[in-house]
Amino acid sequence: MLTLVTGATGLVGNNVVRLLLQRGAAVRVLTRAGSDPRPLAALDVETVQGDVRDLESMRRACRGVERVVHAAAEVRIGWSGLEKQRAINVDGTRHLAAAAREVGARLVHVSTVDAMGYGTRAKPADEDTPLNGHVACPYVVTKREAEHVVLEQVELGLDAVIVNPAFMLGPWDWKPSSGRMLLAVAKGRCLWAPPGGNDFCDVRDVAAGILAAAERGKRGRRYILGGEPLSYLEAWRMFAEVSGGRPPRRVVGRRLLQAAGVIGGLWGRIARREPDVNSAATAMSVMEHHFQSARAAAELGYSPRPAREAAEAAWDWFRHFQPHCLSKNRGAGETPAPQRRFYTSRGRP
Repeated sequence: MLTLVTGATGLVGNNVVRLLLQRGAAVRVLTRAGSDPRPLAALDVETVQGDVRDLESMRRACRGVERVVHAAAEVRIGWSGLEKQRAINVDGTRHLAAAAREVGARLVHVSTVDAMGYGTRAKPADEDTPLNGHVACPYVVTKREAEHVVLEQVELGLDAVIVNPAFMLGPWDWKPSSGRMLLAVAKGRCLWAPPGGNDFCDVRDVAAGILAAAERGKRGRRYILGGEPLSYLEAWRMFAEVSGGRPPRRVVGRRLLQAAGVIGGLWGRIARREPDVNSAATAMSVMEHHFQSARAAAELGYSPRPAREAAEAAWDWFRHFQPHCLSKNRGAGETPAPQRRFYTSRGRP
């Protein structure tokens, strides 16, 4: 069975590719011209060049495939970039979903919990929680719209499921993406934690959940792939323990955080480039993002490991394969370990 994976050089896609290969599956990956070659180096995959924004290249990529894992997305929290995010996240999903429908392939669309209604730690949200309290930045808006695109194609006959991962950590974070938070704590840059919280999960468990959804997920259904609920203060202190970095001292006040977001936005106008600290990012950081994965556990067998294991795996991988990210930390010059180490913990990927 041939599986096409988009976003194969990113955190989620690269872990999906490696898990498929570990299981002996045939894999085709979609890459763009100029993509970083390191994530796919020495992997036994078929490579096809294309861009999700081009329908014809998606049709070529889907020829002969039976399953598609769509993990490609433009991810950035801020107010800028709506046109680009809509072109990739929405139009790109529309093109791929249509191409998959035309060849009769099953599609697993990788969305995000940020496209759903939020819950609290005491009362976590599920797949049916109404939308509430969202920061309507381009990323959140376009990921919601992408889900609607998939469901529209389902109405036209597409066999598709949607998965909604929470905050992921783990190996093969080449860019890095969500691992930047761990690295920032390790470098002592996070001495004041925001007041919100999130569910932290291991990307290897998410990859396994994605393949389970491909095999037995119910058509047109959404599945939350969540993790351990932690406040950012709890998570950052744990990151500091794992990495040997300086732990945060306390939670920053909401007003001070909001002011930082406003200042970041003003600076972005001057520099003509929106910084990571902006009012959209700070608004999201004060919110609780807590969800339950009961549906995925019951129907897909999803079972996330503790957040600390995910953080340890991410830190171990950065130390051995991305030492330039840790130039200010001990252990940056250690010899790389065998790649299989990241697929044997607890007898699973």
